[in-house]
Amino acid sequence: MAGSEEQQEPPLTREAFERTVRLVSSARLRDAVMSPLADDEEELALLAEIEGATSSRLIAEERGTGGVSPDELVHGVPHAKFINASFAYAKPRDPNRFNPADRGAWYAALDVETSIAEVGVHLTQALADAGDFNAVVEYGEMIASMSGVFVDLRDMPDHPALNPNKEEGYAVGNALAAKARGEGHNGIIYPSVRHAGGTCIAALWPNVVQSVVQGEMYRLIWNGSADFEVRGL
Repeated sequence: MAGSEEQQEPPLTREAFERTVRLVSSARLRDAVMSPLADDEEELALLAEIEGATSSRLIAEERGTGGVSPDELVHGVPHAKFINASFAYAKPRDPNRFNPADRGAWYAALDVETSIAEVGVHLTQALADAGDFNAVVEYGEMIASMSGVFVDLRDMPDHPALNPNKEEGYAVGNALAAKARGEGHNGIIYPSVRHAGGTCIAALWPNVVQSVVQGEMYRLIWNGSADFEVRGL
């Protein structure tokens, strides 16, 4: 039908966010996995070389990957490895709402409650797939600022890219993100699909993510059901 949201072009907005929140698994906040095996700096360098041979982030930083060029990754800024990893560690068999199989994105929200809800839904689904709702996971806040021109879906909650069913929504979202990248826009602002009233941002380029600092830690606990408990650490 003419004038429907499915056929409307989402508006563009110039926006500045002083504080956005992304949750990162606590495992990624620790030292390199092989570091405890090294007795001295020489051994550590050798182990780092071995680890780097299979690290998607380090490979992307050195020579790029199928969907990410080394020139667009960031260097010499705080927590650069977390920014670069979010673009390098794509899921070949499982693209997300606004990134394809060979290229990641930096997903964040305006508040931690929205980030927890988004992460919690995906983890709950993974536990359901495994048939076991018993788990404890820890996440840390990565707080960043962003600014620039974004595709803005905040007033289009029924846009097909926001369909909760990923088989229907993700293909539309990826097409929208590809168009936004092609036009040089910084990302997509959208109402959270998992947290009513929440706002999310998908940064489509590494250099959009600025002034990253680590924030609070949270523990998510499943005790035999799909409902989970959240504790601050």
